[in-house]
Amino acid sequence: MLDCATLRDPKVKTEPVLYLPQDFAEPPEVEALGKKCGVRVERLATKIERLGQDVVVPAPGLLYLPNPYVVPGGRFNEMYGWDSYFIVLGLLTTPASDDEDPAKSGYVELARGMVENFFFEIEHYGGLLNANRTYYLTRSQPPFLSSEIREVWAAEIAAGRKQQAQAWLERAYGYAVRDHALWMSEEHRAGDTGLARYYDYGEGPVPEMEDNSTYYADVIRWLLEHKEAQTNDLVEGPSMPGPADREKLAAASCDLVASAVCARAHVGIYWLTRDFYEGDRAMRESGFDTTFRFGAFSGSTHHYAPVCLNSLLYKYERDLAWMAEQLGKAQEAKQWDAEARARQAAMDRYLWNADKGMYFDYDFVGGKQSSYDYLTTFYPLWAGAASAEQARKVEGNLRLFEKPGGLTMSTYDSGVQWDLPYGWAPATWLAVDGMKEAGDLRDAVQVSQRFMTTVRDNFACEHTIREKFNVMTGSSEAQVAVGYRQNVVGFGWTNAIYLKMEKLLERAAVTEGEEAQMHPVCTAAQ
Repeated sequence: MLDCATLRDPKVKTEPVLYLPQDFAEPPEVEALGKKCGVRVERLATKIERLGQDVVVPAPGLLYLPNPYVVPGGRFNEMYGWDSYFIVLGLLTTPASDDEDPAKSGYVELARGMVENFFFEIEHYGGLLNANRTYYLTRSQPPFLSSEIREVWAAEIAAGRKQQAQAWLERAYGYAVRDHALWMSEEHRAGDTGLARYYDYGEGPVPEMEDNSTYYADVIRWLLEHKEAQTNDLVEGPSMPGPADREKLAAASCDLVASAVCARAHVGIYWLTRDFYEGDRAMRESGFDTTFRFGAFSGSTHHYAPVCLNSLLYKYERDLAWMAEQLGKAQEAKQWDAEARARQAAMDRYLWNADKGMYFDYDFVGGKQSSYDYLTTFYPLWAGAASAEQARKVEGNLRLFEKPGGLTMSTYDSGVQWDLPYGWAPATWLAVDGMKEAGDLRDAVQVSQRFMTTVRDNFACEHTIREKFNVMTGSSEAQVAVGYRQNVVGFGWTNAIYLKMEKLLERAAVTEGEEAQMHPVCTAAQ
């Protein structure tokens, strides 16, 4: 927060603004920051009670957080919701120096501070945010807060700070309950399934796509070229809208007055529907931007009860039960356990496919289960929601995703970054850790070896760590047809998961000779 570079947002081309909560006293370092970095310090006009609340923000800017944090990297230079869980895992895995005990390293304090930043967001910005920019005040991200709390608590206990850890857990529990409540709201309810969905309270194209200004037009071109996709995502409107057309376009597509991106989000007379934008925004809350898992470009994300979200919420409810037990709240623990069992039953009813031996997302609007093979089928193993038989069947389908360089996200090459042929650290780790928890250490080790080899070999070629990898070729080449075409350097969760896999291999006593031998030749781009 005290780094001038953090205040400048590469995603929107505006002068840097730092916003303080409406009811929060300005810290001395913020006043100094304004002078040092030439940033304008503003105060939010209203106290924010919930995500999606109407807040007048004169210009997009960074939302103040009290503690230092680790960013993913590249254009993502703010603190993100689900990235931070994996970053926290990495921080708690690595000592500050080679001769320090990891449990006593400075990284425990940094990890705890990041979790407390989320408490600050819940308290002052209405919820745990996608990231701490003003244009993210309408949505959250996959719910990992309870898992982060447990990881930090365990690190504090290991460091011999039991009394402090218990006091912190008491405080953390209240914020976790508030965060969980977001996912129980009417807007996040997946019909009458008893399951949850992703949902963004905003409207129209997202502001952060300003630096990728052709994205929505590229989506329209793809839809026009692929009539077989049979979507209802396009609506006709004027190619050069005047003042009289704005109201009609706002009702059918997007608001030209409210959104600078909207004006470029058309191809001739073709515009994207309001419903597509709802799905597009919900997709961004899911973190999987972009995949074809929820229809073309995930434009129907808000119509689905996803395997990933409901697995995370099942674990969240089990974590809340555990916290309540630790804090002597026996009745609350029983209630959380009951909620977890109810969710597990709903997952078995709507998401489990016994014939295929996999979990699939459920289209509650269409009343049918998806048939899209996706790596999130391993999430229930990680969350502990799968029975031994279900876990065995899911593991039997590992071959669908297993590639020379690691696990691919899907079996469908859609041309976007969260599908074949790309592998990503967070989903790969949850699959690896899920298999380990289910007793399949052999496959967990093998997948880890392949992914680690890909990371290492590409680091040898280009001296960087990337957000994703092409696991078919074992390279960092990213030939994305539409959407985020960059392969961002950094990268928080890749660094973290490499470290977690390294520890897994150490505990499994894997020798160097057993590692996968890919070692691809560096590409011309590298």
